Amino acid sequence: MLKANSLTKNFNSNIALNSVSLSVSQGEIYCLLGANGAGKTTLINHFLGFLKPTSGEVLVNGKCVTSNPLDTKRDIAYIPENVMLYGVLTGLENLEYFSALATGRKKPRDVLRKLLADVGLPAEAAERRVATYSKGMRQKVGITIAMAKNAKALLLDEPTSGLDPKAANEFSRLLKTASENGVAVFTTTHDLFHAKETGNRIGIMRSGSLLAEFNSDDVSHADMESIYLKNMRD
Repeated sequence: MLKANSLTKNFNSNIALNSVSLSVSQGEIYCLLGANGAGKTTLINHFLGFLKPTSGEVLVNGKCVTSNPLDTKRDIAYIPENVMLYGVLTGLENLEYFSALATGRKKPRDVLRKLLADVGLPAEAAERRVATYSKGMRQKVGITIAMAKNAKALLLDEPTSGLDPKAANEFSRLLKTASENGVAVFTTTHDLFHAKETGNRIGIMRSGSLLAEFNSDDVSHADMESIYLKNMRD
């Protein structure tokens, strides 16, 4: 569903991505670990079509993003670290607006209310202004917008950063539910525990290079921490 083939991106003399190759299949959760500046967000921006590769390519559902920017955007949904919603609108109104923007048509409000309930947003919160929401509640609205779009792939950049453990656990469950419904999930994170508990596959990136990939079931928490720290050393 998501694929990078020998993707390289240079900003003048700075190599932001160095021949990165990875893939995320339908129903899979891929967690990409790495420090700030590793190239994780740059990789996501290529899948979104915001950047053009220096060499190599990125594919969404078999289509080259550079050649098919509009078609590929229809198949993906993006959830950043801080979901940008209209604070003066309610959660339901934000969902109604952004889902219509993404699909070109309005969904019935009872359908939208059910989507919000499915992600665990209380009914009374759905009718409150988003300005009163916690970060976890805003993230739930964000993933509901993706669900309303019927996105085939989710791209998430540090989605659990700043969430308390309970909210992070709830968000991880939402990602697992999405994958069970056949959605390909690609998420970046600094949180080794979140990656191990949530992801099917884990990658480690440093200085623009993908240094390691493994199945989360094949390693323990201690082993994963050891692998991560080893790859972070100069």
